[in-house]
Formats: sequence, C-alpha cells, structure tokens
Amino acid sequence: MTPLAESLDIIRERVPAARPRIAVLLGSGWGGMAKQLKGATRIAYADLPGFPAADVPGHAGELWLGRLGTVEVALLSGRRHVYEDDHADGMKGALRTLRALGCQVLVQTNAAGSLDASIPSGSLMLVTDHLNIAQRSPLVGAIGTERFVNMVDAYDPALRKLAQEAASRRGITLHEGVFAWVLGPQFETPAEIRMLRTLGAQAVGMSTVPETILARHAGLRVLALSLITNMAAGLSGELLSHAHTLSVAGATADKAGALLADIAQAIAAVHAP
Repeated sequence: MTPLAESLDIIRERVPAARPRIAVLLGSGWGGMAKQLKGATRIAYADLPGFPAADVPGHAGELWLGRLGTVEVALLSGRRHVYEDDHADGMKGALRTLRALGCQVLVQTNAAGSLDASIPSGSLMLVTDHLNIAQRSPLVGAIGTERFVNMVDAYDPALRKLAQEAASRRGITLHEGVFAWVLGPQFETPAEIRMLRTLGAQAVGMSTVPETILARHAGLRVLALSLITNMAAGLSGELLSHAHTLSVAGATADKAGALLADIAQAIAAVHAP
C-alpha cells in the first residue's frame, strides 16, 4: 500500500464522514483560523505516512478536519520548508492526500517581509504571482507530460476576487503583490533586497512557492496570502529574527484568522459538492 493510500485509510477511519473541498495551509501568524473551526479532529503528521515532520517553531505539524459553519475544511497546521532538509517536495504527500480526499482548492498562508513602504508591518497581502528565486522545483524527477505545469494564473484570479470581497466586508485592506521565494534559513542581505525590488517583488519569504507548484501539478486551484511581519533588510532599523516574526504574527493572528475563515467560507460557497 502506498503512503497516500495509508494516509487516506487513517483519515477515513478517524473521521469517516470527512469530505472537505478546501485545504488551508497555515503559516506563521495564521493559527487564529483554528479558533473558528468547530468539531475538529486533529491528527498528527507523524501518524500519516507521507506527511512531513514540522520542526520550525510556529508550525504544529497537525492535520485538522472540521467545519466553518456548514463548510468542511482541512487545515494543515505547519509545513516543511526546503531549508530544513534541502528537499522541495516536502509537502507532496500531504497535498496529494488532501486532493484524493476531495479537496479542490488550496488556500496558502505565510509570514513575509515587505519590500514596499506602502505595505507596512502588520499588513495582509494577497499574492498575485511569484518569483522562484531559489530556482528549485518539487517536480524534479517527476515523469509524464503533466510535470510541465502551466504557471500562468497560478494564484487563481477568481479566488483572489472572492478574497478581496471578503476583506472589504470586514473593512480590511488586502494589499496585492508579487511574492519572492528565497531558500533561507538566513534572512536576505540589503543587496539581495535591492535586487528583488528591481525584479518587481513586493514581499519575500521562505515558503509557499513549492507548495503552489505541487498544488497546480495535482490539479488544485490556489490562493495565497502573506502576513507582513517586517520591512525587509535595509528598509528599516528592525532587527530581523524568527522571534520577531512570531511576535508580530501573534499580534495580528486574530484579524488574519477571522479573515481567512471568511475567505474559506466564500470559496466553499462556490465549491459545494
């Protein structure tokens, strides 16, 4: 039996009625959405073959299956970053399992640094496109023509419209911009930030792009949001650290989580079974 089949069997054994249409991948600062989930069953990644170990503070490493109102949602609390083990496909097993479970949409979240003075710390940004600065792909070694994934509109325009409408109803400004993925784990130098600004990025972070590629390969539609936790290197006097990222993310967690729950419900309304 494959790891995917084993994981599906475990999920169906523990939550027989689970039929989520939306998967939400929670990054740093987005855990507030879990407070909105009702009747949730939590399964540790360690119990699911093919799911990653999550070793970074702020990433719990759990799959939550529950409801937002009448909407079934699968929450991935934590991700595997490429800088942890040098593999870009760390989330492949998790995303393929949720696709097989019935998910049609992946909503991704992350914490990021801003390269744009008009998007300050504490802001929320909708990702419109990305720059794969690391030039790594989780599809290396895949076979078949499906590996040549079309990345035009990788961040689904119709889903972005729903997200903006949800933000507007809450009176929240949801900025939009290009997200630059860098490998990490070290933060960027001021020279690297100047390069990324020249290339047209509005935010920078160490995740999201590999998962987007995997999701598109699996046939999932993708939406991604960034919680801006700092101005990037050289753009302010902030001392960058992971502790600082978690501190700012925590202060914004309730607002971000509530908006994310609204967005998931809005998406679910057009993805009913």
